[in-house]
Amino acid sequence: MYIETDEEMEDPRTAAYHGPDSGRRWFGLWDGYFAISYLVTVALLFASDENQTHRAFAIGALTLIVPWYAGVGRRPMVLATKGRRNAVFSAGLFLLFTTSSTLDLAGSFALFAVVPMLMMSLPMPSAIVLVVVANLWPVTVVWLRGGEFDPHILSVLPISLLGIALSVLLGLWITRVVRQSADRAELIAELRRSREREALLSHRAGVSAERERLAREIHDTLAQSLTSIISLVQAAESEVEDNPERARTRLGLAGRVAKDGLAEARGFVSALTPPALRESSLVQAVRRQADLLREETGLTVRCTARGEEQPLPMAVNVVLLRTAQEAFANVRKHARDARRVEVLVAYVPDAVRLVVRDDGAGFDTDGEWDGFGLRGMRARVEEIGGMAQVSSGSGEGTLIEVTVPCGTGAQERVDG
Repeated sequence: MYIETDEEMEDPRTAAYHGPDSGRRWFGLWDGYFAISYLVTVALLFASDENQTHRAFAIGALTLIVPWYAGVGRRPMVLATKGRRNAVFSAGLFLLFTTSSTLDLAGSFALFAVVPMLMMSLPMPSAIVLVVVANLWPVTVVWLRGGEFDPHILSVLPISLLGIALSVLLGLWITRVVRQSADRAELIAELRRSREREALLSHRAGVSAERERLAREIHDTLAQSLTSIISLVQAAESEVEDNPERARTRLGLAGRVAKDGLAEARGFVSALTPPALRESSLVQAVRRQADLLREETGLTVRCTARGEEQPLPMAVNVVLLRTAQEAFANVRKHARDARRVEVLVAYVPDAVRLVVRDDGAGFDTDGEWDGFGLRGMRARVEEIGGMAQVSSGSGEGTLIEVTVPCGTGAQERVDG
């Protein structure tokens, strides 16, 4: 039994051999040609006038070529590989052929199948030498049987030489076809592997993008809602004895925030439009968020709209609303000593601006994008071709300004 070597197992042509588009499809034609050559040669042996015993052994030797080819020689031919296995196969093939043609000259008709197999199995110089010997073998047998040189043999030599030339040309053609088939199978296998790698990378990129989207949505909705709820509940606890009416108001507001957060969660899990934008415009949605900030913190919050409001792609509306929510969340968490918050939504030709300014303590802008919320805000804005800026300083408050295109450019980025 022949065992695959490590080199053959790693050879990409070996992998191509097992693929549905490999050279095995074309090689089926060669199998048919080989079978026909074998059957015709056997029929000629049966019809020959040779000794019955010689004829039987000649047929037996010829028949042994079939399993020898199927078990040892066929696979290297399909793969177009050259190695020790090919040499073993060629030696056995040549031995069986010479045995058959020596016992009965009718067996020399098998040259039509033997020559191409030798050409496909051996390197070209070795194959040509063996093919020449195989073609001259029947002439040699006739000469040896006669016991002396027969001048009539010279008349047969031109036919043998012509047979050699045709055999070499046929072998070269078949070898070239087999090599092209193997190369094509290797190319197909490489294309298949490239497509698989591309699909895998695309899948990973999609998974990463979806994780990033969910992370941003969770931060901008659930996390901010939970933060507001915690603040409201803590404030209610501190006022439940001294100002129970105020405490009940805060608890009611916490319940409303919880309901809004639940609706937002259901929306982004299904990749739907945020509830705040389903039945209202961007300006109205931002104003509701500003009113919620005022109710929660007691700050003075003013929301202003400038320019003629125009329809925007839903993705642009979502980005601007999420930016406002992130800015308001930063006011809740970080704007110490703040008393006033100014919100502006301005429509200008081919763009829309959102500005949120507070008069709180401010912070050092050297690390302005260190927080996940600000990084997520910038990522959202840049995805639709916009720009985000944060300006702040100690004791100077904080200014967050976002500008996004609202024309065809933004729509193309959203669709892309």
